[in-house]
Amino acid sequence: MTPRYYDIFDTSYGWMGVLASQKGLRLTTLPQASPDQCVEILGTEVDSARNAPERFEGLVGRLRHYFEGGHVTFADEPLDFSDASRFQTVSWRACRSIPRGETRTYKWLAARAGSPNAPRAAGQCMARNRLPIIVPCHRVIASDGTLGGFGRDASQLDLKMRLLEMEAAQTASPSPHPTA
Repeated sequence: MTPRYYDIFDTSYGWMGVLASQKGLRLTTLPQASPDQCVEILGTEVDSARNAPERFEGLVGRLRHYFEGGHVTFADEPLDFSDASRFQTVSWRACRSIPRGETRTYKWLAARAGSPNAPRAAGQCMARNRLPIIVPCHRVIASDGTLGGFGRDASQLDLKMRLLEMEAAQTASPSPHPTA
């Protein structure tokens, strides 16, 4: 079995967990109320993984900066999709191309993944996204403008809205003609 490594750390939005193989990042959690919740979400892969905070220092710093409203990129983060389907891999890569502060639809995502008639399948890929924030599935919305699903429960839909609002506020350019 390929060695696995993990870390659990706090952010301004809550606790997060990350797990990687030697190939790259395999799992991240959305912010949670406790470290135990992160371990639960990381699942059985964490059982055979070694706690190795030093392996994730750069990523943890960027995630913390992201949640504090900073402009960061995760584009250079190596990812391990070795056990994902081809459609999942292509969908997740297409999702990574959505610019910060913007959204795209499941239909757009399906077309970018090479299956323009499969927006529901693209939605399922986002539902199975095991790298939230790194693969920014919160930027994918329904064609009618509704948020669609996100995370494990209804409280996570609020997080999706908060992330979209934070990113939109950060990318909004100031008006050249301020109003009084």
